[in-house]
Order: sequence, then structure tokens, then C-alpha cells
Amino acid sequence: MIRVTELALPLEHPEQALRPAILQRLQLRDAELLHYTVFKRSYDARKKNSEIKFVYIVDLAVNDEAAVLDRFAGDAHVRPSPDTSYHPVAQAPAGLSERPIVVGLGPCGLFAALLLAQMGFRPIVLERGKDVRRRTKDTWALWRKKQLSPESNVQFGEGGAGLFSDGKLYSQIKDPKFYGRKVMAEFVKAGAPEEILFVSKPHIGTFRLTGVVSRMREEIISLGGEIRFEQKVTDLLREGGQVRGVELASGEQLMSHHVVMALGHSARDTFRMLHRRGVFLEAKPFAIGFRVEHPQSLIDHARLGKYAGHPALGAADYKLVYHASNGRAVYSFCMCPGGTVVAATSEPGRVVTNGMSQYSRNERNANSGIVVSIHPEQDYPGDPLAGMELQEQLEAKAYVLGGSDYCAPAQLVGDFIAGKPSEKLGEVEPSYQPGIRLVDLAPSLPDYAIEAIREALPAFGRQIRGFDRADALLTGVETRTSSPVRLTRDRESLQSLNTRGLYPAGEGAGYAGGILSAGVDGIKVAEAVAKAMLADLEAGSDNKTGTNP
Repeated sequence: MIRVTELALPLEHPEQALRPAILQRLQLRDAELLHYTVFKRSYDARKKNSEIKFVYIVDLAVNDEAAVLDRFAGDAHVRPSPDTSYHPVAQAPAGLSERPIVVGLGPCGLFAALLLAQMGFRPIVLERGKDVRRRTKDTWALWRKKQLSPESNVQFGEGGAGLFSDGKLYSQIKDPKFYGRKVMAEFVKAGAPEEILFVSKPHIGTFRLTGVVSRMREEIISLGGEIRFEQKVTDLLREGGQVRGVELASGEQLMSHHVVMALGHSARDTFRMLHRRGVFLEAKPFAIGFRVEHPQSLIDHARLGKYAGHPALGAADYKLVYHASNGRAVYSFCMCPGGTVVAATSEPGRVVTNGMSQYSRNERNANSGIVVSIHPEQDYPGDPLAGMELQEQLEAKAYVLGGSDYCAPAQLVGDFIAGKPSEKLGEVEPSYQPGIRLVDLAPSLPDYAIEAIREALPAFGRQIRGFDRADALLTGVETRTSSPVRLTRDRESLQSLNTRGLYPAGEGAGYAGGILSAGVDGIKVAEAVAKAMLADLEAGSDNKTGTNP
């Protein structure tokens, strides 16, 4: 196969125009091009007021591959295609009694369990929340009726926090083995749109993602895996630096020498338990701030110019960064085009915001987090759980500011910059449910964060005209941008630094940030577990604990 990159076509080109463009680029006759597939399609909007073009990367087969590659030797845009297919690293032997345990069924746990099942290791998955159908019902109860279920909500349950989000499937992680391609392929196999395999910023949306996740769960079960919902892990069985299993809230103990901790970033009680049990963990950077809402049309015109609203481009997004004079970085986070701001708390008496878009991205507002960096060494040195405690304090304060009924505190951007409470809304209508209360947001975050955001918003307005418009809306608080702790692991074995057989994984453990990177990390950890289990078997240590679940 040959890969051709930087193949540009007009925005409104017909579908059949791609083949002639390939033929022209490679100087081929039609019969010489056997077939082609689109690996990636993006668009170049740098000249948005003149012409936007689609830019393709294609993989293709020709009659005489060697001759074509020789003819274009030295051309960086024509080269052999890399092997992006997935190759399993192991296969469980028949009759293997040891079964790995996967804690958490978010994107990381889902892919860890799926890969282990595909390799024949019959994982047991423990999820504290409910399946997607019941979880969705519980989540809507908070949004519509102000009724919170602490174990079944935006954070906990099948699909993890990523289920109620934009369903974004892009990341900037290094992926030399193309694990991200495996993630995409499994999603498509489970019913996701095929376009996620090639568009530059793929997304699925919550309504579609729920069906995809449930079908992947069924595959795990069909391959011998076991999934237990409403099974909260309350203790880690650990002896002599080796994991022995886990204990559930019911008191039941499940024994295994291989436990994947695929926690979400909100599993605070589990972090505290692991800390008590002596598992090595450390504080890591994260960010805090607000959600900001603008009319989506404003963002479209600023980013796409005369092409705003073009159906081939969809709703525009943005990415902003500003370095404030007090040394803090302020940046946009989890931008949701044509989406809504959602209630994302998992604990009573707290208010947390997040953003969500459906596949269509056709809601009236754009929203994103505008957040300020937090540095453990600067803000709370020496305490690995202090960042988590800061989150809790800010979320409790936001609950009170919002009226103590899960409504969120909010303020117009113009009033926030001027330092005065907001009294009435402008043209930008809030999308947050169960509702907002207009206040002065200054007490909701530390002074350094308020100062940095006040300084950043006008700077962002110089990058995107209208971003600092007076009636744009800030809703607080955004605190769960990422995990405030890292369950540090060995780079080679992916096991905990001081607990053999424990595999910290995904976003909660500090090794991912979003659906795609979490899925990739799940694959990596599944491979590490499979290799370790086979090594144990060869060493004669299989089933050392006696009975296994």
C-alpha cells in the first residue's frame, strides 16, 4: 500500500472527484489504481475568507507499487503506508483459572476488558454504577428534577464520564502502534458512524454512544467476560507488595493477582482507600474554572468566515490559551460546539459543570471550559490528596452560591470583568439544567484564578471577535477537568510502583484525558496484563491463591 498526504480538493467537490485527483497526483492511468481508502480528512481554514479546502490522506494499492515509490522517491507526501491494523500480543491457554479483574467500565475499563476478552482471559468487570439505560434515567433525574443518585450519574456508570460529553474521539497523544485506530474500529463495529475513522475531529455524541457502549459490553460477555453493575470496590486486598484481590461493599472478596484500576477522575472515595492501603500515589496538575457560553453562530463566523454554517463543515470549534501576568495559564477546555452545559456532580451538596454535544451539534450555543492551571508544587506541596480536597471545597461553595438546590451560580462576562454581580440575562440564554442563579462568581474560585480569567477573557476577545461580549455567560464551577492525583506506575510493566499486579489505568489514574486516550490506555494495560499472566503461568504461579472467581 502507498500513502499520499496533503491531497487538497475544493470544499464542495463531488465524491467521485477524489479518484481523478489521486490519478493526477501520482501520474497514473485509471487501470493502474486498484483501490483506495481515506485515512484522514481535514480542512484548512487559514484562508477562510477566500477558499477553504478539504485535505486528504489516502492509502491506495496500485499495479506496480515499487515503480510508483521509486518515481516519487524524495517526495515526503508519497510513501509506503504504515501498518495500522491491530495484532494481539497474547492468547490465553485453554483452562486458565486465573481471571483478571477490571475496576470501572468507563472508556479505559471498557477497552481493557474488551481486549482481555478478545485474547481469551475472561475478565471480571466491576462497575459501581448502573448500565447505560438506567444510568441515563438517573442522570436526567438530576437535570430535570434535581434528584441526585450518588452512584449513578454523569460520573459513575457504564461508559464513564465520557458518555455524557461531546463523545470526542481525538487526542494529541503519541500513538506509534496505532492503538487509536483499534479504538475507532471497535466503535464502528459496535455501531458508530464510519466517518469517525477518517474525519479529523471525530465525535459520536451521547445518544449514539450509549448504544455503542452497550453493544461492546455484550461482546465482552459473549467472549466469556463477566460484568457486574452496582458493585463498588471498597478495599484492596494487598499483601507483601502484591495485590491479592478486592473487597466489595457487600463484603464479598474476589481474588486475583491482576487488578486493573480503571477509575474515573471522580472516584474520590477509592483514591482515599488506596492511599490508606499504602498504594503509591502523588498529586498531579489539573485546572479549575467556569463554563462559558456564546451563540454558536458567533463562533462559526469567527472561525469559518463566509463559510459559516456550511453543512460540510458543521459547527466550528476553537482552542484558546493565554498566559496571565500572575503566572497562571488560562485555556479553553472540552469545547462543545452546538452543545449544552450540564450538571456533572456525583456527590450531594456539590455543583459541578461540564459540557455535552449530541452528534448533530445543532444546539444554539457553543460552550467550553475556561480554566486556570493548578500546580501541586506551587499550590499545595507535599499532600497527594490536597487537590481533590480543593475540588470538594469549591464544589460545595458553588452549591451554596447557586441556591443549594443544584442550580449553578452564573454571571455575564461583562459583569465578571467589571467585578459586579449580574442582575439579568442578555441575548445568550443559559443551557444548564436544572437552572442557574445570577451572582458574583468572584467568591467561587481562588483569587489567583479569578484574576487570571478576568485578564484572559479580553485577550480571547482579540483572538475571536465577540468572545468577551458583555452578555456571554459564565457558569460555575468547572473543577473536574482531570484527575488531581496520579497512581504512578512502572513505565515497562504498567504496574503500580509498589503494588505488583495492580495496573493503574485511564483518566482517574492520571494516564489519559478523554475517550480516545483512555481507550488507548486500556489497550496498553490489557496487553500488559495478558503478558504478565502468561509469564506467571510459565513460572508456575498460576492460581496461587487457590480458588478464583
